Amino acid sequence: MVEGGPIDVLTGDWLAELTMLILAGNRLKGRPGYARTFLTQVEQVLGTCLDRGIKIVSNAGGLDPAGCARAVSKLAGRLGLSARVAHVTGDDLAGRDLGDLVNLDTGERLDAAPLTANAYLGGRPIAVALESGADVVVTGRVTDAALVTGPGMWRYGWRPGDLDALAGSVVAGHVIECGCQATGGNYAFFTEVPDLAHCGFPIAELHADGTCVITKHPGTGGEVSVGTVTAQLLYEIGSPRYLGPDATARFDTIRLTQEGPDRVRVSGVRGEAPPDTLKVAVNHLGGYRNTMTLVLTGLDIEAKARLAEESVFARVPREAFDQVHVELTPLGAPEGSLALLRITVMDADRNRAGRAFSSAVVETGLAGYPGFYGLTPPGDASAYGVYWPAAVPRRAVQAEVWSGDDLVWREPPALPVDRPATAVPLGGPDHGPSGEAGVDRGVVAPLGSVAGARSGDKGGNANLGVWVRTAEEYAWLEAFLTVERLQALLPATAALRVDRHRLPNLLALNFVVHGLLGRGVAASPRLDAQAKSLGEELRACLVPIPL
Repeated sequence: MVEGGPIDVLTGDWLAELTMLILAGNRLKGRPGYARTFLTQVEQVLGTCLDRGIKIVSNAGGLDPAGCARAVSKLAGRLGLSARVAHVTGDDLAGRDLGDLVNLDTGERLDAAPLTANAYLGGRPIAVALESGADVVVTGRVTDAALVTGPGMWRYGWRPGDLDALAGSVVAGHVIECGCQATGGNYAFFTEVPDLAHCGFPIAELHADGTCVITKHPGTGGEVSVGTVTAQLLYEIGSPRYLGPDATARFDTIRLTQEGPDRVRVSGVRGEAPPDTLKVAVNHLGGYRNTMTLVLTGLDIEAKARLAEESVFARVPREAFDQVHVELTPLGAPEGSLALLRITVMDADRNRAGRAFSSAVVETGLAGYPGFYGLTPPGDASAYGVYWPAAVPRRAVQAEVWSGDDLVWREPPALPVDRPATAVPLGGPDHGPSGEAGVDRGVVAPLGSVAGARSGDKGGNANLGVWVRTAEEYAWLEAFLTVERLQALLPATAALRVDRHRLPNLLALNFVVHGLLGRGVAASPRLDAQAKSLGEELRACLVPIPL
Protein backbone atom coordinates (compact mmCIF):
# COMPACT_ATOMS: atom_id res chain seq x y z
CA MET A 1 0.00 0.00 0.00
CA VAL A 2 2.82 2.40 0.82
CA GLU A 3 5.06 1.61 -2.15
CA GLY A 4 2.41 0.87 -4.79
CA GLY A 5 1.10 4.38 -5.35
CA PRO A 6 -0.02 7.57 -3.63
CA ILE A 7 -2.08 7.36 -0.45
CA ASP A 8 -2.71 9.85 2.36
CA VAL A 9 -3.68 7.58 5.24
CA LEU A 10 -2.71 3.97 5.88
CA THR A 11 -5.34 2.22 8.01
CA GLY A 12 -5.22 -1.10 9.79
CA ASP A 13 -8.10 -2.94 11.47
CA TRP A 14 -6.85 -5.45 14.04
CA LEU A 15 -9.90 -5.97 16.24
CA ALA A 16 -12.50 -8.62 15.55
CA GLU A 17 -15.00 -9.37 18.31
CA LEU A 18 -12.93 -12.42 19.26
CA THR A 19 -9.68 -10.45 19.37
CA MET A 20 -10.47 -8.63 22.61
CA LEU A 21 -10.90 -11.98 24.36
CA ILE A 22 -7.61 -13.24 22.92
CA LEU A 23 -5.82 -10.09 24.06
CA ALA A 24 -7.33 -10.49 27.53
CA GLY A 25 -5.89 -13.99 27.66
CA ASN A 26 -2.50 -12.66 26.57
CA ARG A 27 -2.59 -10.01 29.28
CA LEU A 28 -3.39 -12.60 31.95
CA LYS A 29 -0.27 -14.48 30.82
CA GLY A 30 1.90 -11.36 31.16
CA ARG A 31 1.95 -10.57 27.45
CA PRO A 32 1.02 -7.24 25.85
CA GLY A 33 -2.67 -6.39 25.56
CA TYR A 34 -2.19 -4.97 22.07
CA ALA A 35 -1.55 -6.48 18.63
CA ARG A 36 2.20 -7.04 18.43
CA THR A 37 2.07 -7.82 14.70
CA PHE A 38 1.19 -4.15 14.17
CA LEU A 39 4.71 -3.23 15.27
CA THR A 40 6.20 -5.63 12.73
CA GLN A 41 4.38 -3.88 9.91
CA VAL A 42 5.06 -0.39 11.25
CA GLU A 43 8.77 -1.15 11.30
CA GLN A 44 8.62 -1.94 7.57
CA VAL A 45 6.94 1.30 6.50
CA LEU A 46 7.31 3.99 9.18
CA GLY A 47 10.28 5.73 7.57
CA THR A 48 8.64 5.90 4.17
CA CYS A 49 5.35 7.09 5.65
CA LEU A 50 7.10 9.92 7.50
CA ASP A 51 8.99 10.93 4.35
CA ARG A 52 5.80 11.02 2.28
CA GLY A 53 3.49 12.48 4.90
CA ILE A 54 1.35 9.34 5.07
CA LYS A 55 -0.59 9.10 8.33
CA ILE A 56 -0.97 5.70 10.04
CA VAL A 57 -4.27 5.04 11.84
CA SER A 58 -4.96 1.70 13.53
CA ASN A 59 -7.00 0.15 16.32
CA ALA A 60 -4.15 -2.24 17.11
CA GLY A 61 -3.99 -0.79 20.63
CA GLY A 62 -6.61 -3.31 21.69
CA LEU A 63 -6.78 -3.39 25.49
CA ASP A 64 -3.66 -1.23 25.92
CA PRO A 65 -3.47 1.62 23.40
CA ALA A 66 -1.06 3.55 25.65
CA GLY A 67 1.31 0.59 25.75
CA CYS A 68 1.08 0.17 22.00
CA ALA A 69 1.79 3.87 21.44
CA ARG A 70 4.86 3.66 23.71
CA ALA A 71 6.06 0.64 21.74
CA VAL A 72 5.67 2.55 18.46
CA SER A 73 7.61 5.51 19.87
CA LYS A 74 10.35 3.18 21.10
CA LEU A 75 10.47 1.52 17.69
CA ALA A 76 10.78 4.89 15.96
CA GLY A 77 13.67 5.84 18.26
CA ARG A 78 15.44 2.58 17.51
CA LEU A 79 15.08 3.32 13.79
CA GLY A 80 16.43 6.84 14.25
CA LEU A 81 13.09 8.40 13.31
CA SER A 82 11.11 11.21 14.90
CA ALA A 83 7.43 10.28 14.91
CA ARG A 84 4.57 11.96 16.77
CA VAL A 85 2.45 9.15 18.18
CA ALA A 86 -0.99 9.76 19.67
CA HIS A 87 -3.33 7.27 21.26
CA VAL A 88 -7.03 7.20 22.07
CA THR A 89 -8.48 5.90 25.32
CA GLY A 90 -11.88 5.91 26.99
CA ASP A 91 -13.35 2.80 25.41
CA ASP A 92 -12.28 0.46 28.23
CA LEU A 93 -15.15 0.24 30.71
CA ALA A 94 -13.96 -2.82 32.64
CA GLY A 95 -14.22 -2.39 36.37
CA ARG A 96 -16.87 0.31 36.16
CA ASP A 97 -20.40 -0.02 37.45
CA LEU A 98 -22.35 -0.20 34.20
CA GLY A 99 -25.65 -1.25 35.74
CA ASP A 100 -27.65 -3.98 34.06
CA LEU A 101 -25.97 -5.02 30.82
CA VAL A 102 -28.79 -6.35 28.66
CA ASN A 103 -27.78 -8.60 25.79
CA LEU A 104 -28.78 -6.80 22.58
CA ASP A 105 -29.53 -10.10 20.85
CA THR A 106 -31.32 -12.11 23.53
CA GLY A 107 -32.59 -9.58 26.09
CA GLU A 108 -30.89 -11.44 28.95
CA ARG A 109 -29.20 -9.59 31.80
CA LEU A 110 -25.55 -10.28 32.47
CA ASP A 111 -24.95 -12.12 35.74
CA ALA A 112 -21.23 -12.84 35.28
CA ALA A 113 -18.16 -10.70 35.92
CA PRO A 114 -16.91 -9.09 32.69
CA LEU A 115 -13.39 -9.99 31.63
CA THR A 116 -13.40 -7.17 29.10
CA ALA A 117 -15.88 -4.39 28.39
CA ASN A 118 -15.13 -1.96 25.59
CA ALA A 119 -17.36 0.67 24.03
CA TYR A 120 -17.21 1.22 20.28
CA LEU A 121 -15.89 4.77 19.84
CA GLY A 122 -16.30 6.76 16.64
CA GLY A 123 -13.98 8.77 14.44
CA ARG A 124 -13.96 12.09 16.30
CA PRO A 125 -10.99 11.33 18.61
CA ILE A 126 -9.00 10.08 15.62
CA ALA A 127 -9.69 13.36 13.83
CA VAL A 128 -8.57 15.31 16.90
CA ALA A 129 -5.36 13.29 17.10
CA LEU A 130 -4.59 14.02 13.45
CA GLU A 131 -5.42 17.70 13.92
CA SER A 132 -2.91 17.80 16.77
CA GLY A 133 -0.17 16.75 14.35
CA ALA A 134 0.09 13.02 15.02
CA ASP A 135 1.89 10.90 12.45
CA VAL A 136 0.61 7.66 13.99
CA VAL A 137 -2.72 7.25 15.79
CA VAL A 138 -3.31 4.14 17.88
CA THR A 139 -6.74 3.39 19.32
CA GLY A 140 -8.44 0.73 21.35
CA ARG A 141 -11.95 -0.41 20.46
CA VAL A 142 -13.39 1.87 17.82
CA THR A 143 -15.78 0.88 15.07
CA ASP A 144 -14.01 -0.57 12.07
CA ALA A 145 -15.36 2.26 9.92
CA ALA A 146 -14.03 4.92 12.33
CA LEU A 147 -10.56 4.33 10.89
CA VAL A 148 -11.86 5.97 7.71
CA THR A 149 -14.48 8.32 9.18
CA GLY A 150 -11.91 9.91 11.51
CA PRO A 151 -9.48 10.88 8.73
CA GLY A 152 -12.47 12.17 6.73
CA MET A 153 -13.45 14.44 9.61
CA TRP A 154 -9.87 15.66 9.84
CA ARG A 155 -9.49 16.37 6.13
CA TYR A 156 -12.92 17.89 5.41
CA GLY A 157 -13.94 19.35 8.76
CA TRP A 158 -17.19 17.41 9.04
CA ARG A 159 -19.27 18.27 12.07
CA PRO A 160 -21.85 16.07 13.85
CA GLY A 161 -24.67 17.43 11.69
CA ASP A 162 -23.03 16.46 8.38
CA LEU A 163 -24.87 13.16 8.49
CA ASP A 164 -24.84 12.25 4.79
CA ALA A 165 -21.10 12.84 4.48
CA LEU A 166 -20.41 10.96 7.69
CA ALA A 167 -22.63 8.08 6.60
CA GLY A 168 -20.83 7.93 3.27
CA SER A 169 -17.49 7.62 5.06
CA VAL A 170 -18.94 4.86 7.27
CA VAL A 171 -19.81 2.93 4.11
CA ALA A 172 -16.33 3.56 2.68
CA GLY A 173 -14.82 2.27 5.91
CA HIS A 174 -17.01 -0.81 5.86
CA VAL A 175 -15.90 -1.60 2.30
CA ILE A 176 -12.15 -1.45 2.96
CA GLU A 177 -12.04 -2.68 6.57
CA CYS A 178 -11.52 -6.33 5.56
CA GLY A 179 -8.77 -5.71 3.05
CA CYS A 180 -8.86 -7.98 0.03
CA GLN A 181 -12.48 -8.98 0.60
CA ALA A 182 -13.31 -5.85 -1.44
CA THR A 183 -10.89 -6.70 -4.25
CA GLY A 184 -11.86 -10.29 -5.00
CA GLY A 185 -10.91 -12.16 -1.84
CA ASN A 186 -13.53 -14.67 -0.61
CA TYR A 187 -15.62 -13.68 -3.63
CA ALA A 188 -18.40 -16.05 -4.72
CA PHE A 189 -17.39 -15.76 -8.38
CA PHE A 190 -13.69 -16.11 -7.61
CA THR A 191 -12.91 -17.84 -10.91
CA GLU A 192 -13.62 -14.51 -12.64
CA VAL A 193 -11.00 -12.66 -10.55
CA PRO A 194 -7.56 -12.28 -12.17
CA ASP A 195 -4.38 -13.11 -10.24
CA LEU A 196 -6.14 -13.57 -6.93
CA ALA A 197 -2.97 -15.07 -5.44
CA HIS A 198 -1.41 -11.58 -5.55
CA CYS A 199 -4.55 -9.66 -4.62
CA GLY A 200 -4.14 -5.93 -4.05
CA PHE A 201 -5.67 -4.15 -1.07
CA PRO A 202 -8.51 -1.66 -1.53
CA ILE A 203 -8.21 2.12 -1.46
CA ALA A 204 -11.07 4.50 -0.72
CA GLU A 205 -10.74 7.84 -2.50
CA LEU A 206 -12.95 9.80 -0.11
CA HIS A 207 -14.52 13.12 -1.14
CA ALA A 208 -15.85 16.05 0.85
CA ASP A 209 -19.49 15.06 0.27
CA GLY A 210 -18.91 11.54 1.60
CA THR A 211 -18.95 9.85 -1.79
CA CYS A 212 -15.96 7.71 -2.62
CA VAL A 213 -14.32 5.63 -5.29
CA ILE A 214 -13.04 2.19 -4.32
CA THR A 215 -9.93 1.24 -6.24
CA LYS A 216 -6.55 -0.44 -5.80
CA HIS A 217 -2.97 0.16 -6.87
CA PRO A 218 -2.13 -0.64 -10.51
CA GLY A 219 -0.21 -3.81 -11.13
CA THR A 220 -1.78 -5.71 -8.25
CA GLY A 221 -3.97 -8.79 -8.59
CA GLY A 222 -7.66 -9.09 -7.90
CA GLU A 223 -10.27 -6.66 -9.14
CA VAL A 224 -12.59 -3.92 -7.95
CA SER A 225 -16.03 -4.38 -9.44
CA VAL A 226 -19.62 -3.69 -8.50
CA GLY A 227 -19.77 -7.36 -7.55
CA THR A 228 -16.73 -7.39 -5.26
CA VAL A 229 -17.85 -4.19 -3.53
CA THR A 230 -21.42 -5.50 -3.17
CA ALA A 231 -20.11 -8.68 -1.56
CA GLN A 232 -18.21 -6.72 1.08
CA LEU A 233 -21.12 -4.34 1.71
CA LEU A 234 -23.23 -7.39 2.61
CA TYR A 235 -20.62 -8.75 5.02
CA GLU A 236 -21.60 -8.90 8.69
CA ILE A 237 -24.49 -6.46 8.57
CA GLY A 238 -28.02 -6.60 9.93
CA SER A 239 -30.77 -4.11 9.17
CA PRO A 240 -30.23 -1.63 6.32
CA ARG A 241 -30.07 0.99 9.05
CA TYR A 242 -26.38 0.53 9.96
CA LEU A 243 -25.88 2.08 13.40
CA GLY A 244 -22.67 3.82 14.39
CA PRO A 245 -21.42 6.39 16.90
CA ASP A 246 -20.90 9.06 14.23
CA ALA A 247 -23.93 8.48 12.02
CA THR A 248 -26.48 5.87 11.06
CA ALA A 249 -25.77 4.89 7.46
CA ARG A 250 -28.70 3.81 5.32
CA PHE A 251 -27.36 0.85 3.35
CA ASP A 252 -30.59 0.77 1.33
CA THR A 253 -29.61 4.12 -0.25
CA ILE A 254 -26.17 3.04 -1.49
CA ARG A 255 -25.60 3.24 -5.24
CA LEU A 256 -22.67 1.58 -6.98
CA THR A 257 -21.35 2.55 -10.41
CA GLN A 258 -18.51 0.93 -12.35
CA GLU A 259 -16.58 4.06 -13.27
CA GLY A 260 -13.73 2.28 -15.03
CA PRO A 261 -11.42 -0.71 -14.63
CA ASP A 262 -10.93 -1.34 -10.90
CA ARG A 263 -12.88 1.80 -10.01
CA VAL A 264 -16.32 1.67 -8.35
CA ARG A 265 -18.08 4.85 -7.27
CA VAL A 266 -20.13 4.67 -4.07
CA SER A 267 -22.74 7.42 -3.86
CA GLY A 268 -26.23 8.29 -2.68
CA VAL A 269 -25.67 7.29 0.95
CA ARG A 270 -28.12 8.97 3.29
CA GLY A 271 -27.29 9.47 6.92
CA GLU A 272 -29.39 9.67 10.03
CA ALA A 273 -28.46 10.69 13.57
CA PRO A 274 -26.51 8.15 15.60
CA PRO A 275 -28.27 6.43 18.49
CA ASP A 276 -28.13 7.85 22.01
CA THR A 277 -26.22 4.77 23.14
CA LEU A 278 -22.88 3.19 22.32
CA LYS A 279 -22.48 -0.51 21.72
CA VAL A 280 -20.27 -2.27 24.25
CA ALA A 281 -18.45 -5.53 23.56
CA VAL A 282 -18.35 -7.53 26.79
CA ASN A 283 -16.55 -10.84 27.22
CA HIS A 284 -16.82 -13.08 30.24
CA LEU A 285 -15.58 -16.55 31.03
CA GLY A 286 -18.22 -19.13 30.17
CA GLY A 287 -16.69 -22.35 31.44
CA TYR A 288 -14.74 -25.17 29.81
CA ARG A 289 -15.14 -27.07 26.58
CA ASN A 290 -13.73 -30.11 24.87
CA THR A 291 -14.24 -31.44 21.35
CA MET A 292 -13.50 -34.84 19.90
CA THR A 293 -13.75 -35.43 16.16
CA LEU A 294 -14.34 -38.90 14.72
CA VAL A 295 -14.16 -39.96 11.07
CA LEU A 296 -16.95 -42.09 9.60
CA THR A 297 -16.20 -43.96 6.38
CA GLY A 298 -18.01 -46.24 3.97
CA LEU A 299 -21.57 -47.47 4.28
CA ASP A 300 -24.28 -46.63 6.83
CA ILE A 301 -22.80 -43.26 7.83
CA GLU A 302 -25.82 -42.12 9.83
CA ALA A 303 -26.13 -45.44 11.65
CA LYS A 304 -22.44 -45.32 12.55
CA ALA A 305 -22.88 -41.79 13.88
CA ARG A 306 -25.79 -42.89 16.08
CA LEU A 307 -23.76 -45.80 17.44
CA ALA A 308 -20.74 -43.58 18.13
CA GLU A 309 -22.87 -41.08 20.03
CA GLU A 310 -24.66 -43.79 22.04
CA SER A 311 -21.36 -45.46 22.92
CA VAL A 312 -19.78 -42.27 24.21
CA PHE A 313 -22.74 -41.25 26.36
CA ALA A 314 -23.07 -44.74 27.76
CA ARG A 315 -19.71 -44.06 29.44
CA VAL A 316 -20.23 -40.39 30.38
CA PRO A 317 -23.94 -39.49 30.64
CA ARG A 318 -25.05 -36.66 28.41
CA GLU A 319 -26.97 -35.17 31.34
CA ALA A 320 -23.72 -34.68 33.27
CA PHE A 321 -22.72 -31.72 31.08
CA ASP A 322 -24.12 -28.20 30.94
CA GLN A 323 -24.23 -28.40 27.13
CA VAL A 324 -23.65 -31.06 24.49
CA HIS A 325 -23.38 -30.36 20.78
CA VAL A 326 -23.15 -33.10 18.15
CA GLU A 327 -22.48 -32.21 14.52
CA LEU A 328 -22.34 -34.63 11.58
CA THR A 329 -20.64 -33.09 8.54
CA PRO A 330 -20.59 -35.03 5.24
CA LEU A 331 -17.37 -34.41 3.32
CA GLY A 332 -18.76 -34.92 -0.16
CA ALA A 333 -17.02 -38.19 -0.92
CA PRO A 334 -18.73 -40.50 -3.48
CA GLU A 335 -22.21 -41.50 -2.31
CA GLY A 336 -21.70 -39.74 1.02
CA SER A 337 -19.14 -42.28 2.18
CA LEU A 338 -17.08 -39.95 4.35
CA ALA A 339 -18.14 -37.65 7.21
CA LEU A 340 -16.88 -36.01 10.39
CA LEU A 341 -18.65 -36.47 13.69
CA ARG A 342 -17.79 -33.69 16.16
CA ILE A 343 -18.91 -34.10 19.75
CA THR A 344 -18.44 -31.03 21.95
CA VAL A 345 -19.21 -30.84 25.66
CA MET A 346 -19.28 -27.63 27.72
CA ASP A 347 -19.35 -27.41 31.48
CA ALA A 348 -18.45 -25.21 34.43
CA ASP A 349 -16.36 -28.09 35.82
CA ARG A 350 -13.04 -28.39 33.98
CA ASN A 351 -12.48 -31.97 35.11
CA ARG A 352 -15.88 -33.13 33.91
CA ALA A 353 -15.33 -31.64 30.44
CA GLY A 354 -11.70 -32.75 30.32
CA ARG A 355 -10.13 -36.19 30.27
CA ALA A 356 -13.23 -37.81 31.69
CA PHE A 357 -14.94 -37.01 28.39
CA SER A 358 -12.14 -37.33 25.84
CA SER A 359 -10.86 -40.61 27.26
CA ALA A 360 -14.39 -42.03 27.16
CA VAL A 361 -14.52 -41.30 23.42
CA VAL A 362 -11.27 -43.17 22.79
CA GLU A 363 -12.47 -46.11 24.90
CA THR A 364 -15.22 -46.77 22.33
CA GLY A 365 -12.65 -47.45 19.62
CA LEU A 366 -12.64 -51.24 19.91
CA ALA A 367 -16.31 -51.57 20.80
CA GLY A 368 -17.99 -49.28 18.34
CA TYR A 369 -18.48 -48.71 14.63
CA PRO A 370 -16.22 -50.29 11.99
CA GLY A 371 -13.43 -48.13 10.62
CA PHE A 372 -13.14 -46.05 13.80
CA TYR A 373 -10.45 -43.40 13.91
CA GLY A 374 -10.28 -39.88 15.26
CA LEU A 375 -8.66 -36.60 14.34
CA THR A 376 -8.15 -35.39 17.91
CA PRO A 377 -6.21 -37.13 20.67
CA PRO A 378 -7.73 -37.26 24.14
CA GLY A 379 -6.97 -34.03 25.94
CA ASP A 380 -7.95 -31.67 28.70
CA ALA A 381 -10.72 -29.09 28.48
CA SER A 382 -9.96 -25.48 27.65
CA ALA A 383 -11.59 -22.31 28.93
CA TYR A 384 -13.93 -20.47 26.60
CA GLY A 385 -15.35 -16.98 26.64
CA VAL A 386 -18.82 -15.65 25.99
CA TYR A 387 -19.40 -12.55 23.88
CA TRP A 388 -22.09 -10.27 25.29
CA PRO A 389 -23.17 -7.31 23.14
CA ALA A 390 -24.72 -4.54 25.20
CA ALA A 391 -25.27 -0.78 25.11
CA VAL A 392 -24.60 2.10 27.48
CA PRO A 393 -25.65 5.77 27.32
CA ARG A 394 -23.25 7.90 25.31
CA ARG A 395 -22.77 10.16 28.33
CA ALA A 396 -21.24 7.21 30.21
CA VAL A 397 -18.27 7.13 27.83
CA GLN A 398 -15.69 9.87 27.44
CA ALA A 399 -12.96 9.47 24.85
CA GLU A 400 -9.53 10.99 25.43
CA VAL A 401 -6.63 11.73 23.09
CA TRP A 402 -3.09 11.53 24.41
CA SER A 403 0.32 12.42 23.02
CA GLY A 404 2.75 10.52 25.15
CA ASP A 405 1.80 11.36 28.75
CA ASP A 406 0.06 14.60 27.76
CA LEU A 407 -3.72 14.80 27.55
CA VAL A 408 -4.54 16.55 24.27
CA TRP A 409 -8.35 16.38 24.35
CA ARG A 410 -11.18 15.09 26.44
CA GLU A 411 -14.52 14.53 24.74
CA PRO A 412 -17.11 17.08 25.84
CA PRO A 413 -20.54 15.92 27.05
CA ALA A 414 -22.59 14.46 24.22
CA LEU A 415 -24.80 17.06 22.58
CA PRO A 416 -28.13 16.16 21.00
CA VAL A 417 -28.00 15.85 17.21
CA ASP A 418 -30.89 17.10 15.11
CA ARG A 419 -32.88 14.14 13.94
CA PRO A 420 -34.42 15.08 10.60
CA ALA A 421 -37.25 13.03 9.22
CA THR A 422 -36.06 9.92 7.47
CA ALA A 423 -35.68 10.73 3.78
CA VAL A 424 -36.42 7.17 2.71
CA PRO A 425 -38.88 5.13 4.80
CA LEU A 426 -37.50 1.88 6.09
CA GLY A 427 -39.76 -1.06 6.74
CA GLY A 428 -39.01 -3.84 9.17
CA PRO A 429 -37.74 -7.29 8.26
CA ASP A 430 -39.98 -9.31 5.98
CA HIS A 431 -40.43 -12.94 5.07
CA GLY A 432 -40.98 -12.24 1.39
CA PRO A 433 -44.02 -12.95 -0.75
CA SER A 434 -45.41 -16.45 -0.69
CA GLY A 435 -47.01 -18.44 -3.43
CA GLU A 436 -46.00 -16.06 -6.23
CA ALA A 437 -46.66 -17.64 -9.59
CA GLY A 438 -43.69 -18.89 -11.55
CA VAL A 439 -41.02 -18.79 -8.88
CA ASP A 440 -40.96 -22.57 -8.56
CA ARG A 441 -40.61 -23.28 -12.27
CA GLY A 442 -37.40 -23.47 -14.24
CA VAL A 443 -34.27 -25.51 -14.77
CA VAL A 444 -32.96 -27.13 -11.61
CA ALA A 445 -29.45 -25.83 -10.96
CA PRO A 446 -27.31 -24.59 -8.06
CA LEU A 447 -28.50 -21.24 -6.73
CA GLY A 448 -24.89 -20.11 -7.06
CA SER A 449 -25.08 -20.32 -10.83
CA VAL A 450 -26.91 -16.97 -10.75
CA ALA A 451 -26.42 -15.64 -7.19
CA GLY A 452 -23.45 -14.66 -5.13
CA ALA A 453 -23.39 -14.84 -1.33
CA ARG A 454 -21.27 -13.78 1.60
CA SER A 455 -21.81 -14.72 5.22
CA GLY A 456 -20.24 -14.03 8.59
CA ASP A 457 -20.72 -13.66 12.31
CA LYS A 458 -22.38 -10.93 14.35
CA GLY A 459 -21.96 -12.12 17.91
CA GLY A 460 -24.21 -15.15 18.35
CA ASN A 461 -26.02 -14.37 15.10
CA ALA A 462 -24.99 -15.03 11.52
CA ASN A 463 -25.66 -12.86 8.52
CA LEU A 464 -26.08 -14.15 4.99
CA GLY A 465 -26.15 -11.69 2.10
CA VAL A 466 -27.29 -12.89 -1.33
CA TRP A 467 -27.07 -10.82 -4.50
CA VAL A 468 -27.58 -11.13 -8.24
CA ARG A 469 -26.42 -9.06 -11.20
CA THR A 470 -29.52 -7.92 -13.08
CA ALA A 471 -32.86 -6.36 -12.21
CA GLU A 472 -34.65 -9.33 -13.77
CA GLU A 473 -32.73 -11.79 -11.59
CA TYR A 474 -33.45 -9.68 -8.52
CA ALA A 475 -37.18 -9.73 -9.19
CA TRP A 476 -37.01 -13.52 -9.21
CA LEU A 477 -34.69 -13.74 -6.17
CA GLU A 478 -36.89 -11.45 -4.08
CA ALA A 479 -39.96 -13.55 -4.82
CA PHE A 480 -38.25 -16.92 -4.53
CA LEU A 481 -35.86 -16.70 -1.59
CA THR A 482 -38.24 -16.19 1.30
CA VAL A 483 -37.35 -16.91 4.91
CA GLU A 484 -39.25 -20.19 4.70
CA ARG A 485 -37.35 -21.17 1.56
CA LEU A 486 -34.01 -20.33 3.13
CA GLN A 487 -34.85 -22.43 6.18
CA ALA A 488 -35.82 -25.36 3.96
CA LEU A 489 -32.55 -25.11 2.02
CA LEU A 490 -30.42 -24.69 5.17
CA PRO A 491 -31.85 -27.06 7.81
CA ALA A 492 -29.56 -25.69 10.53
CA THR A 493 -31.58 -22.46 10.40
CA ALA A 494 -35.04 -24.09 10.44
CA ALA A 495 -35.72 -23.76 14.17
CA LEU A 496 -34.21 -20.29 14.51
CA ARG A 497 -35.57 -16.80 14.02
CA VAL A 498 -34.53 -15.44 10.64
CA ASP A 499 -35.00 -11.83 9.49
CA ARG A 500 -34.94 -10.88 5.82
CA HIS A 501 -33.98 -7.37 4.67
CA ARG A 502 -34.31 -6.05 1.12
CA LEU A 503 -31.51 -4.00 -0.50
CA PRO A 504 -32.88 -3.37 -4.00
CA ASN A 505 -30.20 -0.80 -4.90
CA LEU A 506 -27.64 -3.57 -4.46
CA LEU A 507 -29.90 -6.24 -6.04
CA ALA A 508 -29.49 -8.06 -2.75
CA LEU A 509 -31.23 -9.64 0.20
CA ASN A 510 -29.69 -9.90 3.65
CA PHE A 511 -30.73 -12.58 6.12
CA VAL A 512 -29.93 -12.46 9.84
CA VAL A 513 -30.03 -15.87 11.50
CA HIS A 514 -30.47 -15.34 15.22
CA GLY A 515 -28.64 -17.65 17.61
CA LEU A 516 -26.93 -19.84 15.01
CA LEU A 517 -23.56 -19.27 16.70
CA GLY A 518 -24.83 -19.55 20.26
CA ARG A 519 -22.86 -17.28 22.59
CA GLY A 520 -20.47 -16.00 19.96
CA VAL A 521 -17.43 -17.31 18.14
CA ALA A 522 -15.40 -18.25 21.21
CA ALA A 523 -18.27 -20.29 22.64
CA SER A 524 -19.70 -21.69 19.41
CA PRO A 525 -19.31 -25.48 19.09
CA ARG A 526 -19.98 -25.42 15.33
CA LEU A 527 -17.28 -26.62 12.95
CA ASP A 528 -17.75 -23.30 11.13
CA ALA A 529 -17.89 -21.16 14.26
CA GLN A 530 -17.99 -17.87 12.31
CA ALA A 531 -20.54 -18.91 9.66
CA LYS A 532 -18.07 -18.06 6.91
CA SER A 533 -19.22 -20.96 4.73
CA LEU A 534 -22.97 -20.51 5.20
CA GLY A 535 -23.29 -18.53 1.98
CA GLU A 536 -21.44 -21.10 -0.07
CA GLU A 537 -23.57 -23.84 1.43
CA LEU A 538 -26.65 -21.98 0.22
CA ARG A 539 -25.19 -21.41 -3.25
CA ALA A 540 -24.67 -25.16 -3.64
CA CYS A 541 -28.37 -25.89 -3.10
CA LEU A 542 -30.31 -27.02 -6.17
CA VAL A 543 -33.29 -24.77 -6.97
CA PRO A 544 -35.53 -24.17 -10.01
CA ILE A 545 -34.12 -21.20 -11.92
CA PRO A 546 -36.17 -19.57 -14.73
CA LEU A 547 -34.63 -19.70 -18.17
